[in-house]
Amino acid sequence: VQLQASGGGLVQAGDSLTLSCAVSGRTFSTLSMGWFSRAPGKEREFVAGINRVRTTYYANSVKGRFTISRDNAKNTIYLQMNSLKPDDTAVYYCAVDQGRFGSTWSESAMDYWGKGTQVTVSS
Repeated sequence: VQLQASGGGLVQAGDSLTLSCAVSGRTFSTLSMGWFSRAPGKEREFVAGINRVRTTYYANSVKGRFTISRDNAKNTIYLQMNSLKPDDTAVYYCAVDQGRFGSTWSESAMDYWGKGTQVTVSS
């Protein structure tokens, strides 16, 4: 399974950005997919997830601002990020959980990771 994340960049506080993650090498529609972030000096943490039936999950810090979605025809997930804050500055990673019964959204539950894309939010 290969994951390719894209869409990161440098934006100002209050701006929006959309990240994409294209997946290959696996039946995409059966996968639980997630976004994680690693801010400078911090551990990687869960941001958002979407399972095979499109139920979505969010970290409290991004609820109401970020939206995760998936396009099974394109084998791609997206993370729409609105009202960005400097605290959102991080490397964002997409990840796959191949489990048949959804995901716990912990790092250890994810089977494959993309290389990450940098998001920098200036104040």
